[in-house]
Amino acid sequence: MAETLVLVPGLACTARLYEAQIAALSGSRKIVVADHTKDDSIPAMASRLLKDAPERFALAGLSMGGYVALEVMRQAPERVQRLALLDTTARPDTPEASQDRERLIALAQAGRFEDILPRAWPRLVHPDRQSDKALQEVIYGMMRETGPEAYVRQQRAIMGRVDSRPLLSGIEIPTLILVGDGDVITPPDVAREMAEMIEWASLAVIPDSGHSSTLEQPERVTHALKAWLEEG
Repeated sequence: MAETLVLVPGLACTARLYEAQIAALSGSRKIVVADHTKDDSIPAMASRLLKDAPERFALAGLSMGGYVALEVMRQAPERVQRLALLDTTARPDTPEASQDRERLIALAQAGRFEDILPRAWPRLVHPDRQSDKALQEVIYGMMRETGPEAYVRQQRAIMGRVDSRPLLSGIEIPTLILVGDGDVITPPDVAREMAEMIEWASLAVIPDSGHSSTLEQPERVTHALKAWLEEG
């Protein structure tokens, strides 16, 4: 059996974010989805993941999951055999982004969590998927399952994340950097920046995909993950 694969979902996402990938990859390896709902800092999320994970494992995270994955590389790099960073960034939050997060937190704390869903949707998928009601229901369903309290903790954690760019040059394991070509939250130029700073990185730009690449283009993302997992 190959090494265990630990998956870290993004903000307000659940295991359903990786549903297609889990179905395709679980035949050859154990897959664990990290719990990122209980903590309000990225280091605490990474610490919980490490406590629950096997001694050695492959690690993949999308968006906020990528922030957690990079923190795992900071805390215990010797335990990670290979790394995949999907639709994410090594940069810290910008002041503008943090201000937007504060507004969303205020809505959640005021009992207006449902108002957040339509505000978030346009930035989460490719422009051509804006009218995809089935995809929208999946994303809304994950947000509702996460709930406002965990959502607020996650937003606080994202706002407090550190700049992980100084860490990248020290990563010396097979690394996949993947991004949707239409991702407006963590765009392709940010992915290229990470790929250029990690010596063993390969870059996959997924066509016709936005920020939610595992859901928007599941077959293409799964193909890229399979190649990464088989890389020597």
